[in-house]
This record gives sequence, C-alpha cells and structure tokens, in this order.
Amino acid sequence: MLNTYIDSIKNQIIHSTCELIKIPSVQSNPTSPTEPFGKNCANALEYTLELGKSLGFRAKNLDGYCGYLEFGEGSELVGIIGHLDVVPAGENWTFPAFDASLHNEKIYGRGAIDDKGPVIASLYAMKAVMENCNVKKRVRLILGLDEENDWRCIHYYKQVEEIPSISFSPDADFPCIYAEKSLLHLHLSQENPSNTPIQIIDIDCKNNAINVVPKYCSITLEIAPTISLAKCLAFLKNYDLQTIVTKNTIKLISTGMAAHAAHPELGNNAISKLLVILFEFFKNFSIDLPILSYFHQYFGTEFNGKSLGIHFEDESGKLTLNVAQFTLEHGKLCISSDLRIPVHTSVSTIQEKIHQAFAPSNINVTYDGQKPALYLPKDAKLITTLCDIFHEVSGLEANPVAIGGATYARAFANCVSFGPNLPGHKDMCHQADEFISIDNLLLCCKIYAKAIERLATTY
Repeated sequence: MLNTYIDSIKNQIIHSTCELIKIPSVQSNPTSPTEPFGKNCANALEYTLELGKSLGFRAKNLDGYCGYLEFGEGSELVGIIGHLDVVPAGENWTFPAFDASLHNEKIYGRGAIDDKGPVIASLYAMKAVMENCNVKKRVRLILGLDEENDWRCIHYYKQVEEIPSISFSPDADFPCIYAEKSLLHLHLSQENPSNTPIQIIDIDCKNNAINVVPKYCSITLEIAPTISLAKCLAFLKNYDLQTIVTKNTIKLISTGMAAHAAHPELGNNAISKLLVILFEFFKNFSIDLPILSYFHQYFGTEFNGKSLGIHFEDESGKLTLNVAQFTLEHGKLCISSDLRIPVHTSVSTIQEKIHQAFAPSNINVTYDGQKPALYLPKDAKLITTLCDIFHEVSGLEANPVAIGGATYARAFANCVSFGPNLPGHKDMCHQADEFISIDNLLLCCKIYAKAIERLATTY
C-alpha cells in the first residue's frame, strides 16, 4: 500500500527535489535577524515549509534557525532530522551545480544526496504514512540550516522545542549507522616572519570548507634579490605544480581532488601536497619556518597518528586528519585541519598528544568544532529495527556500519543515521557532479515510509 502510493506520486517527488536543489543554500552572512544563515538558506527553509503545508502538515519556522513539519497526535514524538544547507559547489561540474539537471535517470546538483534529496524523500514518506496508516504518535521532520558548519540550528532547536523520544537522520548510509567518530578541528598558527629572503605574501584555497578535502591551493612567494630566481625554479620543476613567475614573485598552484573529510583517502589534498613542497623548498634555501617544519614532521606524510605517538583504531576505523585550510590573515599563517577520532578514544587523549608535540615551538594551537562520538551496540533495538526495515523493503542484506562522518543523529539521544547511500554505492557527498538516482530516491522514500509507520505504531 505504501509503495504503491509512493509510485503514484513519483513525479511530485522528483519535481520537489529539483526545486529544492535549485536554491543555492550555501551558508552566508545574516541578512536579517530572522535569516541568520543568509537569504538562500532562508529561502530553502521557506520553500520546504510551504511545500509541507501544501501536503497537509503542521509547519513552524523557528526564527529562521530551523523549522519543522509534523503530523499525528499523541504525547510521544518520532523525529526525522535533515538539513537544507549545502557545501559550496566547487568546480569541474559536468552539469551546473544548482540547475538540478536530469540525465540518465539521475538528478544532478549540490545537495541531491546531502541532504535535500533524502529530506524530500522523508517528507513524501510522511505523506504516504499520513494518507494510508493510523499512527499512534506524532511524527516531526526537523529541518536544519547549519549542519555543514557549526550546528547552531540544532542547538537553537534544542533550546526552544521538544526533543523526540526516538528518531533517525537520513544523512549517511544504509542499512543503519551504529557508530560515528568524534570530531575536532585543529588550528595551528604563527606570525608570518618579515625578515626572511623568501616571503609568503598571499594564499588562496578558494574558501574551502573544513570538512572537505581541498582540491586547490595557491601560494605566492616574494623572492629577495639575494636568492636566485633561476635556482628557485630549478628546484620547483621537480614537483607537480603549476608556477606563474613575475619579476620577483612565484605563484605556486597545487590541484587535487575533493572528497568528504570523513574519507580523506578518497581525495587528493592540494594543501597538504603544497605544504610538504614548501617545507622542502624553504629548507633548500636554509630558511626555517616552524609552522612548515612542524607540519612536515607530524602531518606531512600520510597521517596515521604514529608521528604523534598515537595509532588509534577500533571498529569505527582509524584516526584521520584532513588539512582543509591554509590562510594568511593579519600577518599570521594558519593551518586548519579536521580530525576524526575513533569512538573508543577520548578527544582529550588526542589533544594531549598534540600539545606535547607542539609545546617546544612558538606555534599557537587551538581547537573548536568538537562533536562527541555516537555509539549504540549493534544489537540495540533501534539498530535492529531499522536494519530489518531496510532488508524488508530493499531485499538487500547488509550489516550496520560505523562512519567518520558527523550527522545530526548525535544531536539527540536514541537517534541514528539511516540512509540514503546504498551498500556498495559510491558516496557522492561533497563531490563534483553530486547526484541521486531516481530509483534510489524512490527506494529511500519507501524505506523511510516503512520506518515511520513502524516507529509511530508498533515500536
């Protein structure tokens, strides 16, 4: 019954997904007190709330920080937590990132899989349940606008609204996520010295998000007359870099491949590559820049923590580090990185190891962006229930998984991430030509409908 209903509204689901993708909801500066994340994020929220109202749901905008759509009655609340903000589009798209292009039965666009497609699938799953089932609880789709950054949306929600007793987030992998690593953002900074014969005078990383493996970084060096420009170029020709030379400057351009910071091994980090080359370059001319030498010592090769005296790995995977940003602002050089820490390792342990390593230097070490790990046993009722539903609807066998990503699931107790990526499928999250296939969009909708029915009736 649910599947037949969802098949009958296929075109509506596709149309709504495309319309939402067309709103370029990359976070920007506040445009008003009720638009704290910028106009485009506000537009995405308003579109989704209006769509929900047209489908018969109760809707509420929570001062522009987030909103929700709800149906059903009762004292108990089932939650679905998704987000409408997206990371910047980046470059090298085959189809424009915000055109929602339809090609080969796929919808292309930023947010198609993360998280606009799954949000629309959840919305129409709610519609299917509302029209075809008698639920015993209220069901609420919570719509965040700051998931890709600081989660201010969800923090605001928790201050002013009811917390679901059980929930899922359609923002990771099927069949179900039982563990998510801790997150920590690490910032290393030092004064940019003005007395060296080679000066870093400009850095451009295209405003790369800290949770994205950077695919571009350029650094402009000013070369003093005491240094031979020809010797500089002779040294640099051995590396995979583009160089642009003027009278007394060299611009070094490093390119790589973007990926989600939860899976840095799937990308090619343009910043890390360039920092290692810079260290070798400065060393060749007997110039010591501590931020480069310390970076090279502890993070310059493939990171596994051993250089810091740590090598943590458990069922959730290895300790990983993504060097995401390199900046020169107000006379200071800063390297910012995203750490994903295995669930059974404390964040304080990692911080202590980093502190010990950098204590002898004049490098300033700060942290932010910390998010605690999520962990439920594989045999927890919520895990087994959602895995059973996935198998029942999809016909696929798969075991619950652990990830390095950070989803809204860790915002609430008794909440886990549930889809939309299918086992064995490439994760297009944060990548160029992000897409969701129409078949998978509809399958997600059917899986979420069954999950809503089960959680709101017999669970």
